[in-house]
Amino acid sequence: MTRVVLLGSSPGPDTAPTGLRLAALPGTPTVAERLRGQILSLDPQPATIEPTDVAAALRALADVAESATDNLLILPANSVVHDELIYQITKAKRGALALIAKEPRPETAGEEAEEAPEDTVPIDEAEPEIGEHRLEGLPVRARAGKSRIVSVGTARIRVTRPNAILLGPLHLKATHMQTLADTCRELAGMTDRFGPDDDLVQLIVFGLVRKGVSVGLRGRRDLFYRRVTTQGEVNEAGTELIGMNEDRARLDNAVKGADGFFTTYFVSTYSRFIARWAARRGLTPNQVTLISIALGVAAAACFATGERPWMVAGGVLIYFAFVFDCVDGQVARYARKFGVLGAWLDATFDRFKEYVVFAGLAVGWVVSGNSDDIWVLALAALALQSTRHLLDFSFGIANRRKPARQLPTLALDAPDDRSLRRDLEQRRAERSQGIRGLLKMWTRAGRFRAVHWARKMIVFPIGERFAAIAITAALFDARVTFLTLVIWGSVAAAYTLTGRLMRSLA
Repeated sequence: MTRVVLLGSSPGPDTAPTGLRLAALPGTPTVAERLRGQILSLDPQPATIEPTDVAAALRALADVAESATDNLLILPANSVVHDELIYQITKAKRGALALIAKEPRPETAGEEAEEAPEDTVPIDEAEPEIGEHRLEGLPVRARAGKSRIVSVGTARIRVTRPNAILLGPLHLKATHMQTLADTCRELAGMTDRFGPDDDLVQLIVFGLVRKGVSVGLRGRRDLFYRRVTTQGEVNEAGTELIGMNEDRARLDNAVKGADGFFTTYFVSTYSRFIARWAARRGLTPNQVTLISIALGVAAAACFATGERPWMVAGGVLIYFAFVFDCVDGQVARYARKFGVLGAWLDATFDRFKEYVVFAGLAVGWVVSGNSDDIWVLALAALALQSTRHLLDFSFGIANRRKPARQLPTLALDAPDDRSLRRDLEQRRAERSQGIRGLLKMWTRAGRFRAVHWARKMIVFPIGERFAAIAITAALFDARVTFLTLVIWGSVAAAYTLTGRLMRSLA
């Protein structure tokens, strides 16, 4: 279970016990009622902290963090937010994650612009400043990089070129609880460095970043979040909230974002709609998995005949076996039905379908009057794929045990972030040398679309493997299929093994 901390009480005058109401939503709930209903499944008894006295609020949060045994979600109580956004934030893999909004970049009109935008000065030469701009009512005092918060300032502590605000939701894994508690207590003793417009969430992230915690970031994307303080803001928020398609965002989130080329363009474009159809009719992920297994066995039976029409039918069936293999995970993520049995079935029977198809292809080749040496190729393909899966599993375990490289730290009372940015630049330079430099260069190359998809395809993921089986079996014969699997699989094994050795030595 996730521990939830609500910062502040519901907005609205005390004379209106129901608070500010979201008239655009069914039942016209108050902001507080709706938010508490949303977090009920996370924490039936959330802690509420009043931020009127910053020092007292920080100490109260430290007490909550020390007593927490699970992950922690910090959320302003005047938040209007989609359920799906809360879900995505709490299910993120990052140890710490903050919802942000970036300040729009200044627009210029070419030669007609009266002055150059501020960020024409290289950031390495920029002077730290007190963020005076405001965005959505919050001071812009955070510097957001590509994947994490680089630095945060306060009303009296300068930050280099602030470009973002911390909207409010902050999720921390249990491993950061003691750091959060210690940081909050230290911050409580230096309230003279803060101003009346400093936001409490901003101060928390300020402390965490200076303590070396990697705080990841995410934007709202196609979901809604806003803090509200007046009835007018509540009315606007309610209208915007229902005007956005939360179900479509939930459906899109059910599709893995790091799939291969074939899966992305030839399966996920429509499989998500099958997943939604199945989920709305009560089909469980395990039932969809059984459909995938049945299709895989049927494909193997077709291949075992060795006859061309049945080989084509087998190719079609193995394709749809893979489609439903994707659908079962999408149903689980869309319907939020996860289980150990489902994960085990999915991982185990992916291999079963693949190997039973190998057997079907070999049998079909032999019954068609060809030599039985096809079994050598079949066993070679099976052995190669089994070895690759073993290496994937063992590397994943070893990689999880590898300690994360510590980020630079900075004293909380340092007047600006110069030394922190200097240490980060030194860290970046060190990571750009030797094997790490090569890996970083290869990672950067992924920004080019052709390289990105080439890297996805060369590792011969399951989508490409099933596509190769379906196409070569339908158009050619089992020998061509096995040769494709062995040759492409060998290239993929060499590529992944080289990369993992380099990452192990880096």
